[in-house]
Amino acid sequence: MTEPLSEWATRKKIINGMLQKCGWEIVPFDLATPLSNYARHAVEEFPTENGPADYAMFVDGRCLGVVEAKRQTVGPQSAVVQAERYSRGMPATGPTWRGFRVPFLYSTSGELIWFRDIRHELNQTRNVAEFHTPGALAELINRDFEAACGKALALPNDQERLRKYQKEANAATEKAISEHKRQMLIAMATGTGKTFTMVNQSYRLLKSGIANRILFLVDRRALAAQSVRAFAAFEPEPNQKFDKIYEVYSNRFQKGDFGEDEAFDSNVLPKGYLTDPKAKHAFVYICTIQRMAVQILGRQAVFSEDGDDIDEDAEQVDIPIHAFDVIIADECHRGYTSSEQSVWRDVLNHFDAIRIGLTATPAKHTTAYFSEVVFRYSTEQAVRDGHLLDFDLVKIRSDVRINGMFLQTGDAVEHIDTKTGAVELDALEDEREFVLTEIERKVTSPDSNRQILLELKKYADAHEERYGRFPKTLIFAANDLPHTSHADQLQELAVEIFGRGESFVRKITGRADRPLQLIREFRNRPHPGIAITVDLLSTGVDIPDLEFVVFLRSVKSRILFVQMLGRGTRKSPDLPDKSHFTVFDCFDGTLFQYFKDATEETSEVSLDKPSRSIEDVIEDIWSNKDREYNVRCLVKRLQRIDKEMSPEAREQFAAQGIPDGDVANFATQLPQLLTGHFMPTMQLLRKPEFQAVVKDHPRRTRTFLRALDHEDSVSSEYLIRDGKGNHHKPEDYLDIFARFVRENTAQIEAVKILMERPADWSTEALKELKQKLTAAPERFTVEVLQKAHEMRYRKSLVDIISMVKHAAADQNPLWTAQERVDAAIIRVSTGRIFTLEQQQWLDRIRQHLIVNLSIDKDDFDYIPTFEGAGGWGKANKVFEGKLEDLLRDINKAVAA
Repeated sequence: MTEPLSEWATRKKIINGMLQKCGWEIVPFDLATPLSNYARHAVEEFPTENGPADYAMFVDGRCLGVVEAKRQTVGPQSAVVQAERYSRGMPATGPTWRGFRVPFLYSTSGELIWFRDIRHELNQTRNVAEFHTPGALAELINRDFEAACGKALALPNDQERLRKYQKEANAATEKAISEHKRQMLIAMATGTGKTFTMVNQSYRLLKSGIANRILFLVDRRALAAQSVRAFAAFEPEPNQKFDKIYEVYSNRFQKGDFGEDEAFDSNVLPKGYLTDPKAKHAFVYICTIQRMAVQILGRQAVFSEDGDDIDEDAEQVDIPIHAFDVIIADECHRGYTSSEQSVWRDVLNHFDAIRIGLTATPAKHTTAYFSEVVFRYSTEQAVRDGHLLDFDLVKIRSDVRINGMFLQTGDAVEHIDTKTGAVELDALEDEREFVLTEIERKVTSPDSNRQILLELKKYADAHEERYGRFPKTLIFAANDLPHTSHADQLQELAVEIFGRGESFVRKITGRADRPLQLIREFRNRPHPGIAITVDLLSTGVDIPDLEFVVFLRSVKSRILFVQMLGRGTRKSPDLPDKSHFTVFDCFDGTLFQYFKDATEETSEVSLDKPSRSIEDVIEDIWSNKDREYNVRCLVKRLQRIDKEMSPEAREQFAAQGIPDGDVANFATQLPQLLTGHFMPTMQLLRKPEFQAVVKDHPRRTRTFLRALDHEDSVSSEYLIRDGKGNHHKPEDYLDIFARFVRENTAQIEAVKILMERPADWSTEALKELKQKLTAAPERFTVEVLQKAHEMRYRKSLVDIISMVKHAAADQNPLWTAQERVDAAIIRVSTGRIFTLEQQQWLDRIRQHLIVNLSIDKDDFDYIPTFEGAGGWGKANKVFEGKLEDLLRDINKAVAA
């Protein structure tokens, strides 16, 4: 085992190179050399009143930094205190800060570097990836951070499109920055305008001088294009777009990333802005995490589920740590998996910048990294405030999705060659059972998928009959694997079942042709009406018209589940009657049950391969680093390999010394082998040829069956979600509503009017009734109550008066608004004779009442139908000055 380096050797062999890489010329102290000669120099053994500093960092004749070096075996973090001592003892050649004469202090053992800006007592020691360059320290010393913070706090935040909570998010961010916090998390529900909030935040940071260079990180190229549009459209100053005030750059886009009617102009960041940042630069760089990972870590660091977000022109470049002052990491919950978390953190940790994390779904690993949630705006609050929509739940019960599949001897099946797609028809020679986790992975039941889509069609048809439009529908499929794609199967079935042509049903995944264009079409056009995806539409894509979200994919990540659910929460400017959306849980509601008790801080399960390579695990065992743990890890890895390898791989492992190529047996015996025969066992494990087989061994061919004879049993149940997040059957929800009405008759004046004083019915009473019902914990909105009545009584569009009176006393009939108004007009007209002109006004009044259920004098001068016909003066004259009495009678009749 290699002996650890001494402090002197650490400096000469490691730290000197680290400093030189960052542009420092290393020279020994020479008393004869004037300090003014040191322009970009790290002077070794520089004398101070408190002893010699290991390195004094001079920029243009001024000492700006001190480095305390330690040998490898010493933790450097606490050594910053020693650098503080040298800072106090430096020759007094300039300003001081609380007795410190050098502002920037470092300590390192050649591996980690700790840094502190000593100028303000709230600045904490922090880890940095590299030393700052001379130019970086010159920029830091010339920047007045306190003045910039003061300017930001005093800057009016009066952009008219900002909502109250968005301004509060900006204020919380700026307060945290002014308190010298450098990592913070903004948690805002999906659909509440996180990007818009941060576009405004970027302007405020640039305007105040807190930042000159901002990195806006996103996790998909589709979100990068969306962000570019958001910055280009934002007007922070009157008649001034953001990108006309400050430079906005992005990675290179493809033509398909923008719509056909959108101007396509990639403003690509000049390479020098990354590699040689200047204080004069003031810009925002919108970039995908994948591209930035390549630029910092190399192409081997790239991750992407769909492969669509990897830029072929990206290359690794030498980016200094001060390239950005602020990083805004959108969708920073990313890291459902350990390898993704590692890449995210390595990218963010490379920069010495203020880091603002932005997410709708904070998890433990997110809050642990960003330290503190400085602002939170939840989905529940957004729904209460009327900015987002809640959902109702349809539980679709499929025996296949609950119990798995049991195939009988003789059942007709198709064997699918997963490599070529070749299909072979066969009959099972014996019974076979598949558990739930194997559905759509090892076997599929076309009948099950068909029955589920037919059940979905019932609800889509009912929606179309009620609202006059097909509900835009997003279906999450289990996978989109070549030759056995669940998404492809659903697309083919949906085209047949819904009968509206292939253009009406589209698969939108990374394997689809021009997926970003398909996303735009799904968002902006009537067709496609149904989109089938796996992951690509799970985060960050705005589709306000979406009304049905279908889970045909089992999910175990709370983050992913909430993100997928959030696709439907947005209100639609084009659908003013979109009062909620509907979620279809095709696992009999078990998905919702699984996540029912999940909190916002639930930790996430790692879903893919760990971030450490098997070579790293073996080396840690060899180095005796946490040996017991690493042996257990290696045993699990080898057992996993045994389950997935082909016969050819068994022969390859046998050739490397594994008896009979039995990797599972070798793994079981490994702890004992390492105890009794450590050296020969490690020689085998560390052999490059063995590790090559471990890494690249042939995998067994995945088998897949299409069960042609299997029949599924599918049913569904509609559940209504109340304001507390509970789901109820329609009859149970109406029982709760009836109890609420009966218990609150005395407290709600409008209910008392309906039940006791119908003559006092008015527009104000109706307004109060709706407000009080909506404000109830169960959130009794007209739309939800109508849906419940429709499901229970098979009566559509029941009016609010009928619903309240029926809840108070069951004998009251259930009417639609038209039925109620027509009955009221007949009652008022009985015994009266109206002229033709009076009858025309009565028809206008009737139409108004069908929509509004009440009418007041003021309506005649504000409602276009009345105003256009002459308003109150004309109408009252037609009724010979008795219109007020008539309206009173009509309102009473409506409420009776």
